[in-house]
Amino acid sequence: MTYRIPDSLIAEQNAAGAAALADDYSALGRQLERRGLDIEAITTKVVDFAVAVPTWGVGTGGTRFARFPGPGEPRGVFDKLEDCATIHQLTRATPTCSPHFPWDKVRDTGELAERAKALGIGFDAVNSNTFQDQPGQPLSYKFGSLTHASKAVRDQAVAHNIECIAIGEKLGSKALTVWIGDGSNFPGQSNLNRVFDWYMESLAQIYASLPRDWRVFLEHKLNEPAFYSTVIADWGTSLMAAEALGPQAFCLVDLGHHAPNVNIEQIVSRLIRVGRLAGFHFNDSKYGDDDLDAGSIDPFRLFRVFNELVDAAERGAPGFDPAYMLDQSHNVTDPIESLMDSAIEVQRAYAQALAVDRAALADAQEASDVMLGRRLLKAGFVTDVSPILAEARRRGGGAIDPLATYRASGYRTRKAEERPAAAGSSSGIV
Repeated sequence: MTYRIPDSLIAEQNAAGAAALADDYSALGRQLERRGLDIEAITTKVVDFAVAVPTWGVGTGGTRFARFPGPGEPRGVFDKLEDCATIHQLTRATPTCSPHFPWDKVRDTGELAERAKALGIGFDAVNSNTFQDQPGQPLSYKFGSLTHASKAVRDQAVAHNIECIAIGEKLGSKALTVWIGDGSNFPGQSNLNRVFDWYMESLAQIYASLPRDWRVFLEHKLNEPAFYSTVIADWGTSLMAAEALGPQAFCLVDLGHHAPNVNIEQIVSRLIRVGRLAGFHFNDSKYGDDDLDAGSIDPFRLFRVFNELVDAAERGAPGFDPAYMLDQSHNVTDPIESLMDSAIEVQRAYAQALAVDRAALADAQEASDVMLGRRLLKAGFVTDVSPILAEARRRGGGAIDPLATYRASGYRTRKAEERPAAAGSSSGIV
């Protein structure tokens, strides 16, 4: 029997912090009331908010230089599910996980689905992998996958994505995320127009295999692993592909996949406007696709993104149904701690955006009152919504202080005993 954090420990930890939380929540409620905002309305929405955890995120990440394994790392997808369930148990914000194939492929998909159900979690979008060669794979993706010059390689990549859909159906998923590393490192390496044609031909076959109630999320990335050109490098290319494919194709926004200082929230607003926003891979960055913990570097950017999302929800934007997922690499922290903290920071940005006086903001914008509009928006960002987040967790049966409860449980130590450490280290992601 593997170790799980007992509910009694959560209750014990919560009892110690209940009085302080009640006091803080009451004080924040009075503050918001003076601004014409209802704390209960905000808390209810936060309780309902959810973000998926990536199965690959619960293992220690790495760079192209090295990877340093941590104690109690998951040895396979069943261990990953336990860690994902623990994150949700404490935060009550991550009821689903997003699997990656073939990393998470098992012989009995039904067993995987049953294990997740027993742990109290479900499955979000499934992710395909044609950016790595796998053991026993007949043809290599070294020079591309869905856009490779060889039709045989393209067909192999298409077949893998279709297999991911079939696995996802058995798991109860409703979406396929497609990110390819295809591109070129040098001018003349490939024909920039032809590779996009091949991408569209390949995606059309994958799209035709989607169940009617599924969506396909097209993920763009400016560069890496290709450094001269990337086939799906930006939101415009992604949108062009989605619109050509049909109404089940949408554009996924990863916060780290853009050029430095790009106005990501404006991209979000444009995709919302045309009804093609798939959702997000949340992370943070300083220089590039750093995959740091969400909200750790630029929390104001995360807030600005949620400002657009709350605006869209409140005005009833057509087709607005974004999927939220964390996508991070934890090189020097306990992945469970980082993912818990990131889920909370995403919730924080959402709650702060809900704390904006939107009627007053609209009036200021109509009057071209620049200073007032800026201050009204900033008022939401500087609001300490921590009591709302803690109360939402408490009401859901989670921990008032997830990090303290996690550490008090000794979960990582227990898992280190259950999961023998793998020898050595290697570069790359888990």
